Amino acid sequence: MITASEIIQLVFYAVMLFLFTPPLGKLMAKIFEGEKTFLSPVFGWLERLSYKLSGIDPKKEMNWKTYMWAMLAFNGLGFAIVYLLQIFQSSLPLNPQQLPNVSWHLAFNTAVSFMTNTNWQSYAGEVTLSYLVQMLGLTVQNFVSAATGIAVMLALARGIARKTTIDIGNFWVDLVRSTVYVLLPLSILFTVVLVDQGVVQNFSSYQTVTTLEGTQQTILLGPAAAQIAIKQLGSNGGGFFNMNSAYPHENPTPFTNFLEMLSILLLASALVYTFGVIVKAKRHAWVVWGVMFFMFASGLAVSLWSEYLTNPVTGVAGGMEGKETRFGVANSVLWSVATTDASNGSVNAMHDSMSPLSGAVEMINIKLGEIIFGGVGAGMYGMMIFILLTVFIAGLMVGRTPEYLGKKIESYEVKMAAIAMILPSFGILLFTAIACISDAGLAGLNNSGPHGFSEILYAFASTAGNNGSAFAGLTASTPFYATLLGINMLIGRFGVIIPMLAIAGSLAKKKITPPSSGTFPTDTFLFGLLLLGTILIVGALTFFPTQVLGPIVEHFLMLNGQTF
Repeated sequence: MITASEIIQLVFYAVMLFLFTPPLGKLMAKIFEGEKTFLSPVFGWLERLSYKLSGIDPKKEMNWKTYMWAMLAFNGLGFAIVYLLQIFQSSLPLNPQQLPNVSWHLAFNTAVSFMTNTNWQSYAGEVTLSYLVQMLGLTVQNFVSAATGIAVMLALARGIARKTTIDIGNFWVDLVRSTVYVLLPLSILFTVVLVDQGVVQNFSSYQTVTTLEGTQQTILLGPAAAQIAIKQLGSNGGGFFNMNSAYPHENPTPFTNFLEMLSILLLASALVYTFGVIVKAKRHAWVVWGVMFFMFASGLAVSLWSEYLTNPVTGVAGGMEGKETRFGVANSVLWSVATTDASNGSVNAMHDSMSPLSGAVEMINIKLGEIIFGGVGAGMYGMMIFILLTVFIAGLMVGRTPEYLGKKIESYEVKMAAIAMILPSFGILLFTAIACISDAGLAGLNNSGPHGFSEILYAFASTAGNNGSAFAGLTASTPFYATLLGINMLIGRFGVIIPMLAIAGSLAKKKITPPSSGTFPTDTFLFGLLLLGTILIVGALTFFPTQVLGPIVEHFLMLNGQTF
């Protein structure tokens, strides 16, 4: 049964998330709007130097197509660099373990993964990637892929806030400011705290020591702390080591565990408030934040109930299989919910060992499109899909042209929102079906029955949702899975970004219509209920059959004494 101290920790987590959201959100709004802040004297030179070296005119803005092509070109370059670093790894420096080159299919999967902010890992970092690839390839992408998500959200916010213009900002400016003033300072601060707590940060080779029992053990080392900081803050999640944040050298103490969990949702939560400031609708932003938090709390409650439910097979309530004793059940469950809500993907316990209903919560969090806070920036522009659908449905109910914050929502915006919702769902269901009927797909399973199906389904949901976590029972390093999962990541990332930028461009051209008696307000409790209903009906029901075939069936079979 959950203890009083665990309840206090959960409440404290929620309170801290709430308290940090407004001030951090307001600060980021000032940064992105080009206003002076206390960070300007410290990092302003770096912003100016970035523009000078790259030949960027920060005053020149872009229409949505130019913004899109700049974003795609930059991400394509990032993919190429990470791919080349891997396939030529053995010839490059900072490789004290003398690790060989990475295979083409694994290099493709990893390059796509870190470019799309997914950070899905079909490999064990400590035996696959050198220090150079980890730092120059993966850590850099942790920064810029997160900054890309923030940039797209900013473009969408400007499209809503501005009127009769084709300009939605400058991608390069948004990228630089997100990195220089937000991600970099927070990562430096967080890295120092992590090193102080015992997270490794060095260039030493792995050390082999003799344990008290007289056996040999290899101690994994490396420049880990810097990557851990940005992997959490940027909703990345990829671990320096294979065990991710369950490994003591990534997450050594209860204090680091709490900080890492808080950082998973910190920026995504604050960016909702940032959005409200930019579009001058803070009350509306709080309604959206409230819907997100309600879904987060609901998923957490279901997962906690399921994990503390007595398993009739083992006769144990609150089983510790796959969990770290230094964190316990409640902190493991909280992490599993936060990481799947935020498209983060890091783990401090093995999701494959969670109860079936906990697995169901994790999957539905991802399948909704990572909108329960979601990735940095990505959560807010993903939620915009459901906001536009809600406004459209409400408009149909009263027989008026739907409006959102003064902009008329017409067929073009609804079509783009529908495309952004359908494409990731299509990838999840299609590729899961292919894997379930092919020998190459079934060969990677570690379990049979509904749990085996869940392993496959989770993998494609995680990659389409750009989450990156896994049930860990699926061998996904084969050419079959590496290729399909890589394609799925591309669909899940750019199949949403491109339609949302198109919506931003369309809305920016429109006039702002003053509210009237027929305008449906979007800053009320009623709107929050309608938004929640739209998410559950349109989003969740899309995947209800697959949820039934996987974790729900497994739950009832477990109650009947059968496991897989």
